[in-house]
Amino acid sequence: MTAAAAILRPAPTVPEYSEGSCERPNDLYKVVDPVPISSHFSSPNKLINSPYTSPQHALDLTSLPDTARLFALALTTLAPIRADYATAPYLDSFNWNEVFRNLRNLITEAGLDWRDQEFYVVIFRSTLKEGADRDWLGKLDAESHREACQSGGLLKYWFGECDSSRRNLATCVWRDREDARAGGQGPWHARARSSAGELYEQINFFTHRFFVGNGAERWWLQELS
Repeated sequence: MTAAAAILRPAPTVPEYSEGSCERPNDLYKVVDPVPISSHFSSPNKLINSPYTSPQHALDLTSLPDTARLFALALTTLAPIRADYATAPYLDSFNWNEVFRNLRNLITEAGLDWRDQEFYVVIFRSTLKEGADRDWLGKLDAESHREACQSGGLLKYWFGECDSSRRNLATCVWRDREDARAGGQGPWHARARSSAGELYEQINFFTHRFFVGNGAERWWLQELS
């Protein structure tokens, strides 16, 4: 899906406000087994942060501060834990406990004193039109992701598969809001926005501040208007 481009409009209502911690039992229905962190490098300091694996789609870790770099590494293990992620609450849809266990391990290995950090998340919820050109959709998405990676600061991009009602979920985790804005300025993002009407029955995006507390022991979302 063309979720790398912030297309159409924000949703008019707040979809969710949620909080997690290392004690939260939300890893009950794993759908996709995550791949070990070490397998996600296309070259030294170039991290595969999405389903796209070519070098043009890799994240340059040298461009990031330590906190964002470690979070990006931990996010390589992000995977859905329930089949209804297209409509389920965001924090209940992924293996966040595992992601943050990995982050805490990385923090310990790096000897980093992790204090409260803030990141930026975009959540896309869509319904694809019946008969939509999926080849064109894939091209728009891949090129938009390439633009975002070249701009910098995109820590993670994930998208799922349409359910029986052609609904889907995609998400971007950015270092900050400014990076997200810059990453959406390219010509392929413009093409994606202009093509939304022919591809989707509906697509809404929700923007959130993503807080990671001291020691990565707690995490929560706060919706942005």
